[in-house]
Amino acid sequence: METGEQPRDALRRELEEELGIDAKIGEEVARIQHKYKDGGAVELRFYVVHHFQGEIENRIFRDIQWADRKKLPTFDFLEADLELVKRLAGGKLV
Repeated sequence: METGEQPRDALRRELEEELGIDAKIGEEVARIQHKYKDGGAVELRFYVVHHFQGEIENRIFRDIQWADRKKLPTFDFLEADLELVKRLAGGKLV
């Protein structure tokens, strides 16, 4: 997040910058605090995006693809994301 930016605004900006879409940011569905072994820590907030305008473009990633939620655990996610990925794959979120 940039200085003075609210989380939903930051997500909307990042989706436009990285995927080229104008997203309507919905409710927060999860918040995870993760501590890495090296002492670093992050707080991740996850929001629902039910609607967006524009065609998704891969502007910065090596690869992007749509996938069935049950297959999510087979992808390489960052350690901090794994709890949420398991919950999504198990149908426990959205």
